[in-house]
This record gives sequence, C-alpha cells and structure tokens, in this order.
Amino acid sequence: MRLVLLGAPGAGKGTQAVILSEKLNIPHISTGDIFRNNIKNKTELGKKAEEYITKGLLVPDEITVDLMKDRLKEDDCKNGFILDGFPRNIAQAEALDNYLNEMGVKLDCALNIHVDDEEIIERISGRRVCQNCGKSYHVKYNPPAVNGECDDCKSKLIQRDDDKEETVMKRLETYHKQTEPLIEYYQKKGLLKTVIGQEKVEDTTREVMKALELE
Repeated sequence: MRLVLLGAPGAGKGTQAVILSEKLNIPHISTGDIFRNNIKNKTELGKKAEEYITKGLLVPDEITVDLMKDRLKEDDCKNGFILDGFPRNIAQAEALDNYLNEMGVKLDCALNIHVDDEEIIERISGRRVCQNCGKSYHVKYNPPAVNGECDDCKSKLIQRDDDKEETVMKRLETYHKQTEPLIEYYQKKGLLKTVIGQEKVEDTTREVMKALELE
C-alpha cells in the first residue's frame, strides 16, 4: 500500500503511521526523520536543508522533494510506504505524482485524519513534559498524581514552547493555508478517505483500519 497521511498538527498522524507501518510491514516516512538523517550523515542535500532549519525557515520544496525521492528509491519502499508530513502543499503533491508516474507506481490512498481546531489546541497546549526524565503527561487526559510533578522522578513538569497555545494557533494557520488544499486535491483524484480523530488512540486506529479496509 502506498499511502499519504493528511491532517493538522496534533491530529495523530504520526501515531497512526507507526501502527500502520507495523501492521503492513512498510516504512513510515516522516519529513522530519529524513531531514535529521541527512543532516546527521552530512549529505549534500542535508547540508542545504540544515542551512534553512538552523535559521528557523521552511526547507524549500525542491530540496524537500529531492530528499523524498532519494528515500523512496530505497529497497524497503518497494512494497509500499506511509508518508507523514509530505506532501506539505500542492506543488509537493504534483512533484510526488510525477515521480511516482516515472517509477510506474501510483498512490493507493490519501487518508485524512480530521480533528477540530479547538480540540487540537486543547490536546497540544495541555501537554506537559518532565524536565528531568522526559515522561509526557496531559493536564486533562493523562494528569500526574500530583499537579506539576512527575510521577516517576518527582521533577517539575514543563510546557514546551512548541506546545504553547499561540504557537499551536500559528501552526494551524500555516496548515489551513498551505496543506489543507491537499484534501480537495486528492478528493478530485478519487483517492481521499477521511476519518474523525477520536480522543483515544485505539478508537482512531479502529476508524483508520475500517477506512482502509484492513479489518
């Protein structure tokens, strides 16, 4: 299966991608992992990407697409793949289509995990992390036994900058502007399936399996 996962930041794409990857025995390919691997291995494309990332800028489409093409050429992608965080916009989606056409393969599905903005803001801004051991909590869904204190090591829980409400709102704004148009793009191609993201991971997984006819 060749699958693109769509959805706003915090909708649970990464979690579902890992579950699907294990079930289908195909790689979960996230843009972030590709950037990190290429930067770590000091590849030419990695060096170019790092210049943008260190300045807090988005990596240009052409570099992102080239990195993705390199990854899709690897042997483990022969039987399929799950793309998470790519394509990010219409230009990247068209570049992916062209590349897959050259390879003589097609996408099977673009799966959109829909969660309302208000819920995403609550999900992400409610996250707390232990500053010592890194264990994650949520003020509503998974609170610590003692407010503000890690159950395991008793260290202080903090809210990461990325998880602050104003940052989440900016990320959602970027998503609606750049990435949300992909829903219509894949709908027109007859590839779109949408599931509603649930509060519990296993409930979302059930919906995903049903939509992909894997049950």
